[in-house]
Amino acid sequence: MTASTVAQYLAALPADRRAALSAVRKVINENLPEGYEEGMQFGMIGWYVPLSMYPAGYGENPKVPLSFVALASQKSGMVLHFL
Repeated sequence: MTASTVAQYLAALPADRRAALSAVRKVINENLPEGYEEGMQFGMIGWYVPLSMYPAGYGENPKVPLSFVALASQKSGMVLHFL
């Protein structure tokens, strides 16, 4: 699945999977540290520290925001990555 926005990602999922991911997404968004952002990262819904807060970025790439949590729908189920 290739989506450039969270809305596109969720819209492409079957209804039952969309409901499950949306519920987890809601909890994460309600508890996200101040200043962190949500968007698509590495083909998954990601929450990350924006470059304005941490300009060093992810790993050796200063253009990619530092990942915090990622949520994905995979063939066998839903996956939550804590990074």
